[in-house]
Order: sequence, then C-alpha cells, then structure tokens
Amino acid sequence: MRNADIVVVGGGPAGLAAAAAACMEGIEAEKILIVERSGELGGILNQCIHNGFGLHTFKEELTGPEYAARYIAQVEEMGIPCMPDTIVVNIQAGEDGKKRITAMNRREGVFEIEARAVILAMGCRERPRGALNIPGYRPAGIYSAGTAQHYVNIEGRMPGKEVVILGSGDIGLIMARRMTLEGAKVKLVAELMPYSGGLKRNIVQCLDDYEIPLKLSHTVIDIDGRERVKGVTVAKVDGNRRPVPGTEEYISCDTLLLSCGLIPENELSSDMGVALNPATSGPVVNESMETTVSGVFACGNVLHVHDLVDYVSEESANAGRYAAFYIQHALAEEKEGKAGGQRNKEGGMEAKESFSKKKDCRDIAVKCKGGVRYTVPSSIRLAYMQEEQVIRFRVGDVFRDARLVVRLNDTIVMQVNKRIMTPGEMEQVRLKKSKLEELEKLEGLREITLSVEKKE
Repeated sequence: MRNADIVVVGGGPAGLAAAAAACMEGIEAEKILIVERSGELGGILNQCIHNGFGLHTFKEELTGPEYAARYIAQVEEMGIPCMPDTIVVNIQAGEDGKKRITAMNRREGVFEIEARAVILAMGCRERPRGALNIPGYRPAGIYSAGTAQHYVNIEGRMPGKEVVILGSGDIGLIMARRMTLEGAKVKLVAELMPYSGGLKRNIVQCLDDYEIPLKLSHTVIDIDGRERVKGVTVAKVDGNRRPVPGTEEYISCDTLLLSCGLIPENELSSDMGVALNPATSGPVVNESMETTVSGVFACGNVLHVHDLVDYVSEESANAGRYAAFYIQHALAEEKEGKAGGQRNKEGGMEAKESFSKKKDCRDIAVKCKGGVRYTVPSSIRLAYMQEEQVIRFRVGDVFRDARLVVRLNDTIVMQVNKRIMTPGEMEQVRLKKSKLEELEKLEGLREITLSVEKKE
C-alpha cells in the first residue's frame, strides 16, 4: 500500500496545474502523486502543434507542446512524483475519509494507493462512429478527428487524400486546415446542427481562409465502400434533425473524419458514487471544485468540455488549492483530536468533517434558465468562496441581441447585453463575494440564477 496526501488522476494540462497549485499551497511535493496512463505528461496538448494556446495564462501565443512543457517543467522543478504508463481502475472512499485507489502498470502489476484527497483530471474522449448510427459498412478510412491529428502530428502519417469531415467541433475545424496544409483536399465540413460547435476564430482561420465549405444542418446518411471509403452521401436535415428527402448529395472521398463531440471520461467518477450533471456528463461541483464525494475534486475536461486550455489551467489550479485546504484542515483537526484525547475508532477525526464545518457551509444553488444549459460550479458556499467567483456556462442555442441576466434570489444584480451567444463559445460571469454576503445578511441568499432573456 502506497500513501499520498493527494493523488491526481491524469497528467494532462488539468492534472499538472492542479498538482502544481497544491504544492504551492503548502502540500509537500513528495506527498503528491500524478498517475498518468500514457508514457508522457502533457496529455492531448502533445499532439496539438497549432498555436493559440497561453494567451490568457502566459500572455503570449504558444503551441500545445510548448504550453504543456511549461507546466511539466514546473512540476519537475517542484519534485512532484509521477507514475506514467499507469492505469487507475478503481477509486473507493472509505468511512475514515481516506481514498483507496487501485492502479496497475507493467512494472508493479496491480497495487493500491491510499490518499487523503483525489483530484480527477482524466480529460475526455471523442464520440465514436458507433454512437452516430450512420448506415454503411465498416471500411478503412473512417477516423475520429483526434486520431487523425495523432497520426499526422505525432506519427507523420496521412490518413487520406480526399477528406470529408462530419461535425464542426474545434478539433475537426483544426484538422480541416491541417490536412489541407499537408496536401489533402478537404471537400466539405458537414454539421448536423444549425450552428457550428467550434470557436468563431477557428471557423475563420481554418475554413474561410482555405475556402473549405461548411454546410450547417447537414449530416452524412450513408458511407460507400467495403474495403476502403469511396464516398459519402450528405443530406440536409429538418428541425427534428431528420434527413430531408431529395437533398441527398454524393461526395467522393477516401477519408471521413468524425468531429461529433467530446465526452468527459467519468467511469471512475460514477463508479465511486460521484453525482454527474446530465448536461455535461461531468461531476457536479461546488465553488471548491469538490464533487459530491467529500475530498474528491474534479477539473479540466473531465468536468466539462472547455474551448480554451487557459480556462482549464485556471479551474484546475483552484481544484489543487482547495484540495490542499481540505488536507490542511483535516490534519489540523486530526492533531487537535489527538491532543484532546478525542479519537474515533481509526484514531483520528474523519477528514470529511474538517473541510465542511469551517463556518456556514450551506450550499447556495446556481441555477440555469432561459437558454443556459449548465453552470460550473453548480453550488456555492460563501464560507469558502473567493473574493471573486467565476461561473462558467454554455448556452443551448444561438442567441442574437440578447441579455444575460444574473439574479440573487429574485433581485437582478447583473445584466449584460450580448450581440451573440453560441453553444460553441464558453461564457462566464464574475460574482463579488461582498455582494452575496450583503444579500445573505439582509434576507438570506437562497439561489443564484443565470438566464438568457430578450433585450428590453
């Protein structure tokens, strides 16, 4: 049995930022452990060789590997240990507040780690063809956009020469440009929804600049070919996302890339009893990035899919800091309990009590209405809230000339006119702690509501 104060599951940008922040907050480096399933730290950033990273965090434009390298160097300088090529297969929270992580690798086989806190940073995976119900055989030439990105950028192999891309997520848009730059002909990007799922800047820089057509409200209804893709049939869809007869168009190609959404990797989370948000498929968290299981924190794309890695780092640093606070309070109460002779059957106070009994820990719900799909966090405890709380969210449709309204109970405290809001662009608001405490003293703060409304 290994022991650690904090185990970080995942060594991508989220896990690295969380581990570094926990160390800077006072947790000894050797008592933090990063468990990473691949052979290298950095996660998906290692294959994202395009620029555009780090504008918020480092105030300069970096490639994905350059951005990851800065956090890897920071973790190495701190001396935080890492276990690469190691898979976590189970996490259990004991009644004593300790977390028991079962992991395995080729060197040691199956082993266990006991930790006081766990930070979930497993990232996300791409939605596969099997989840899309596209008719046709299973020929060669069908890839997820991320797999194609790995082949081109890491292995130096081209998936094909004539390409159709289904889905306009950011990875798909970026791969449209990448394949073009490598000499392939990208014939079309088809998007099922009436709006793009990617950032506006990627639509301009990756499609418009290379004259690659984007067809909204279109999807692939058939794949031609048995041994290798020969072409696909694309059709327009109606408001119910069903193909419109008579709109079918056959496009010859040898490659189909799928960029149809990302799914947070939360099998470990759900197995240990963490509540998941159905809108994001990620854990429900409070202002501390703490899940519904005490001492288990979540950050990065395992929590909700981000559009900018800079936001991942910011959120993950908060998770690391709060995990450190959790442990420090647990150790303080454990020490106090032992000094006073007050011990439970395990010989110390339960860690889960220490962080939740600081002050008034009543959860204030953060609710969504009128087009807001979800918020992160889902609740706030004023006792642990920072002086300024960032609430990130996405809308469920395209809204033009609308108004974003924030209410505390029934009182409007913020309203911002928005020229346009789309599901592909993450939005955020910042709430002042003083404003929330003021209302709490006057009448009691019951809920915070975000909604999209018509301009007055």
